[in-house]
Amino acid sequence: MAIDSDYVKQMATQLANYEVQAAVTKANRNQSSYKAQLTAVTSLETALKTFSTAVKGLKGVDKSVLTNTATFGSEGFATAKVGTTAVAGNYQFFVEQLASAHQVALEGLTDADIPTSGNLVIGQGAGSFSIDLSSIDSNSSGGNSLAELAAAINAASDNTGVNATLVRSNGNVSLVLASEKTGAANAITLSTTGVAAGAFDTATSAPRELSAAKDARVRLGGESGMLLTNASNTFDNIIDGVSMSFTKAHATGEQPLSVTIARDDKATKDKVQSFVTAINNLLGTFDSLTASGGENASRGVLAGDASIRSIEGMLNKVLRTEFGGTTLMEMGIVADRYGKLTIDTARFEKAVAANPEGLDKLFNAKDGLLDSLDKNTAVYTTGPNNLMKARKESLNTMMRRVEDQFDGIQKQYDSYYTRYLKQYTNMMQTMSAMEQTFGMF
Repeated sequence: MAIDSDYVKQMATQLANYEVQAAVTKANRNQSSYKAQLTAVTSLETALKTFSTAVKGLKGVDKSVLTNTATFGSEGFATAKVGTTAVAGNYQFFVEQLASAHQVALEGLTDADIPTSGNLVIGQGAGSFSIDLSSIDSNSSGGNSLAELAAAINAASDNTGVNATLVRSNGNVSLVLASEKTGAANAITLSTTGVAAGAFDTATSAPRELSAAKDARVRLGGESGMLLTNASNTFDNIIDGVSMSFTKAHATGEQPLSVTIARDDKATKDKVQSFVTAINNLLGTFDSLTASGGENASRGVLAGDASIRSIEGMLNKVLRTEFGGTTLMEMGIVADRYGKLTIDTARFEKAVAANPEGLDKLFNAKDGLLDSLDKNTAVYTTGPNNLMKARKESLNTMMRRVEDQFDGIQKQYDSYYTRYLKQYTNMMQTMSAMEQTFGMF
């Protein structure tokens, strides 16, 4: 009788598989469970971060869900930034003059005209700074150049806000000095000390003015109205809660710019709706992950999960808390039978009309609704030890342990296979020897 090696291997394989079958089934079950939990926790983390981003988009300095807007009677003269404290009304602005930055040019100079001793003193408003002409020779040529003078001005540590550049035309080079800021107070003055009379001293004593240093002049109420001046074309809080940047001057006799400040109810409701949508999307993720299941629906991977119950409890508490003397319900934002938020349009519009500041304080006041939600969700999504990160790390650790178990099971399988292979081989050899012995009789 010949030994059937295939049969021996087949039997060794079957018996070895039987020995480790229970351990393999358990490890597979655990691996599948951990993978499903990790996917679910990652989805939960993504939903929380998406919600947090939406909350941050509505909160912050100069932000509010309450939206006021400026409407212009004509375009091109100004832009406006309207805050929550702006008072509704119509205003007339006549832009008499825009602010401009001072700009002067030193013309007719060559590199040979730049002195190698003395100082160029550049004044601006109440300040000034000095350029030591004996120290600007950057290439050690023994002489100074216009380029080196411009570089020294720009690099001066005490520069008060003057930029220097070279302008070229038909082989002629001019040194142009420009104030970084607009306004009459930022006018540039030039003088020299210790510089011999010559072309440079003459040019600095009488530079060509390319652009005058001017303040913006705007009249409130029309061409003969109240004069408002500013070094910049941007007037902060020109009216309470309204900052305006003027971009074009009026011609004499031209109609003034009409600006209407009013509350933008649609934009306000849209912002509140974006908050409601963010909350409902997050709650929808919770529902999906924690579904109890039934005949026609599968059970959620995180059904009964303590973390989600904790987050839901936090949200419910914050959403029902009074901030700034007002609640969401009082502003017409209510929960339906499933806990999802909706805006009762009639109640919302009536509440905002009666108490617009209440809506602003509810959402955007320090430690208000948005602040509270941001701080409470941060525990789960931000920082080196946030709860979602810790949860994922724990699951990844358990999955690595399962991988280690699979390695151990493989070693057990190999041991069983080797043992059974040897036993069956010995058995087949014994049976073959017995057959040969029987054949002798």
